[in-house]
Amino acid sequence: MDRGLANKVVLVTGGASGIGRGIVEAFAAEGARVAFSYLTSEAEARELSEKTGAVGLSSDLTRPEASNELVEAVKERLGPVEILVANTGGLIERKKVVDCDLELWNQCLSLNLTSAFLSCKAVIPDMLAARSGIIVTISSLAAHNGGGFSAVHYGTAKGGLYTFTKGLAREVGPDGIRVNGVAPGLIATRFHDIHSTDETRKATVDQTPLRREGTPADVAGAVIYVASAESAFLAGEIIEVNGGVGLF
Repeated sequence: MDRGLANKVVLVTGGASGIGRGIVEAFAAEGARVAFSYLTSEAEARELSEKTGAVGLSSDLTRPEASNELVEAVKERLGPVEILVANTGGLIERKKVVDCDLELWNQCLSLNLTSAFLSCKAVIPDMLAARSGIIVTISSLAAHNGGGFSAVHYGTAKGGLYTFTKGLAREVGPDGIRVNGVAPGLIATRFHDIHSTDETRKATVDQTPLRREGTPADVAGAVIYVASAESAFLAGEIIEVNGGVGLF
């Protein structure tokens, strides 16, 4: 079956490394015309562009005006965005609630939830005009388990993104725009190299029926599916990519 992704204009936010990089590579392999945003990973962004032909654009999506600027830049280079993957996010740092100040709380919400809201808001007008479009948000297992040790702020933000995805799907579905999400579990990326210990990673793997960490390619495969013609009747769903965590 033709997945219908060739020549589609795709924007992946936070696409220079980790899960985002895997998603960029997967869409490029499908023949899509891909752009991605990055903040600090300039060398990785340049290497990814050379490897895939994707257009890398530096953008701080926590700035209110940045999403509109980014979408306009993509439109100038490739045309209106037809598929958005809202992947920007991060833990920032682990803090218990009692030690989490308002600045960190707001930073985490801005990075993980508000950035997705603004990115979606920026692409929707062109999608409404075309009466067609696909939005994929990247949530997390943290939306279900509260964010793990000292990460309630992160879990709360990802839980909000989970709800936002479902609400937006209901709102824009009648206009031909499909909205779904993908929620990764433990994925072998720099995120966990920084924020997780070897002991906690092993404990998670031991509770995972498939007995391994996931890879960016595992997540990218799910994103490709929900963005493709193969999922044409899928809306408002969150695909869990976690190796079966929670089945025990």
